[in-house]
Formats: sequence, C-alpha cells, structure tokens
Amino acid sequence: MPMVGGSYGGIPSSAAPTCFDKMKLGFMIGCCVGMASGALFGGFSAFRYGARGRELVHTVGKTMIQGGGTFGTFMAIGTAVRC
Repeated sequence: MPMVGGSYGGIPSSAAPTCFDKMKLGFMIGCCVGMASGALFGGFSAFRYGARGRELVHTVGKTMIQGGGTFGTFMAIGTAVRC
C-alpha cells in the first residue's frame, strides 16, 4: 500500500522540520553529550588535582560549559552539512 502524505515519513511537507530546526536539535544533542563528558572528565581531573568545595564546582562547571558549547557547535555544523 503506498504511503499517503509528504516526503517526510507521512508528515505533510508544511509540518516537516526545517534545516534550522534540525541544526537546533543537533546543537542541543551535542550540548547534552558535551556537558555529560565535561562532567566526567572535569570531575576526574579536578579530583586528581585535589580540588574540593567551591573550586571543584567551579572547575567542573567550566569544563561542562566548554565541552557542551564545543561539541554542540560541531554537531550543529555537521547537521547543517547534511541538510
């Protein structure tokens, strides 16, 4: 039986996500993955250097934001290339 609807899996073409929507989703997924890896690697390195308390939270938070921004940007660029 043939599929009815638009070219995006049965969804009408007016409701299909745009390239910018796909880039936003790629950035958000990359940001989440980057923040998770930043928490792991930043936490381990901060414990290794003996950081405790406020210094630990500051170091891990900074590493999470840097990792999330970097990986999110690359995922958004990769999604834009695929559009």
